[in-house]
Amino acid sequence: MKKNILLSLLILFIGFLLGSITYYTLSGNSHRIAKYQQRPPQISKKIVDTSKAFSDIVEIVSPAVVNISTTRRLSPDERALFYEPFYNLLDPFREKHRRWTEKSLGSGVIVSDDGYIITNYHVIEDSEEIVVTLYDRRSFKAKIIGVDPKTDLALIKIRAKGLPTIPWGDSDRLKVGEFVLAIGNPFGLTHTVTMGIISALGRANVGVADYEDFIQTDAPINPGNSGGPLVNIHGEIVGINTAIFSQSGGYQGIGFAVPSNMVKKVMQQLKDKGRVIRGWIGVTIQDLTPELAEEFGLKGVYGALVSDVFKGSPADRGGIQRGDIIVEINGRKIKNVSSLRNLVSQSKVGSTVKIKILRGGSIHIAKIKIAEMPSEFSEIPELPEVREDLNTPLSGITVTELTPSIAKQIGVPINEKGVIVLDVEKGTPAEDAGLKKGDIIQEIEGKRIIRYEDWREALDRIKPDDTVVLFINRQGKKFFLALKP
Repeated sequence: MKKNILLSLLILFIGFLLGSITYYTLSGNSHRIAKYQQRPPQISKKIVDTSKAFSDIVEIVSPAVVNISTTRRLSPDERALFYEPFYNLLDPFREKHRRWTEKSLGSGVIVSDDGYIITNYHVIEDSEEIVVTLYDRRSFKAKIIGVDPKTDLALIKIRAKGLPTIPWGDSDRLKVGEFVLAIGNPFGLTHTVTMGIISALGRANVGVADYEDFIQTDAPINPGNSGGPLVNIHGEIVGINTAIFSQSGGYQGIGFAVPSNMVKKVMQQLKDKGRVIRGWIGVTIQDLTPELAEEFGLKGVYGALVSDVFKGSPADRGGIQRGDIIVEINGRKIKNVSSLRNLVSQSKVGSTVKIKILRGGSIHIAKIKIAEMPSEFSEIPELPEVREDLNTPLSGITVTELTPSIAKQIGVPINEKGVIVLDVEKGTPAEDAGLKKGDIIQEIEGKRIIRYEDWREALDRIKPDDTVVLFINRQGKKFFLALKP
């Protein structure tokens, strides 16, 4: 009996002991968990400072960014073209003079405290009314001061004073990898800020404007951001957001901005003269392919190849010849056609520039006086690349001698000479190089082609493994073409 009592007491004691231990253990853990949850995480001071720095930039810059709303009036015929693909059976006798309105949104940035605003030309193109809404929600009607479709820029003005502005940055000092902020009104959501880096510089051949030297960024840019500023970490404008690369209509990681230095020059001329006056030297130029560079004795693919010189132009008077490769202007290296075109166009009319050219393997210096660009002037588009898997450079080309009657039919001067391409066989080096039906071949490897016999003689001289350089006249546009075997 005593043994049973002692055993029961022992079991009770052990149970009490285990319960006490469990209680104190659990209560201690709960206290530690609560204490841990109440303690704020330790964040690096650098992260805090960086976050605050970006917030400060946005706070300073945002008041100078505006929302631009434009209204365009559509006639019944225009509306039917875009919005009414089927005949309206419910209203077959609609009013002929009735007009509908179409609205679009964009962004802009105030560049002076008296109301001048820079934006994109495509934002205000064909608009009949422009309304600018400021950061403080005040709205003003704006008037157009000047537009420049060649750079897709426009200068507008509102009647207001004491407006906030943003300082300009030097886009020539930008480097790939720098942080930038894009501010605008994507999809009508006012004063949206996105952050990214500069992905590339000097982007051209994007197809947005005639004069392209874009800053490429991965800062998200969407429809409605056009005309808004791209700013650096100092809160300075380094570009004007202009376009996106997209297959869906929305952001896909690539956006483009016009560099601030180009914007400033265009803006000042629009403000002073209402239009942009560009420099011109009177040459038709094209980018070099590796094959052309090799044929012209250039080590590396850079510079711009002169494919034609306008008679009586500054380049003609300065001694530049067809086949010259322009490699420098006033000490600045020429990477491609776009860099040469931009440098010349931004040069002051009447100034003299020193141009370094490569001719026959030798360097020559020409001094050219910049003239004003004529109102109508077009340049050669970028030529397609030549494939390397074919080995008969002139095979598959059918030509005939260019006669005055043929010249008249195709719209070229009747005194033009050469052979005209009647057909280019698919899969040949000529097709891959970009030769087209209707092209006039006027030179082969520097030899003048006047009659069909000249063409036949040239064919006899060409070896199967030769790279052949042709000089082409395509509806008045003259350029070189390299056919690789």
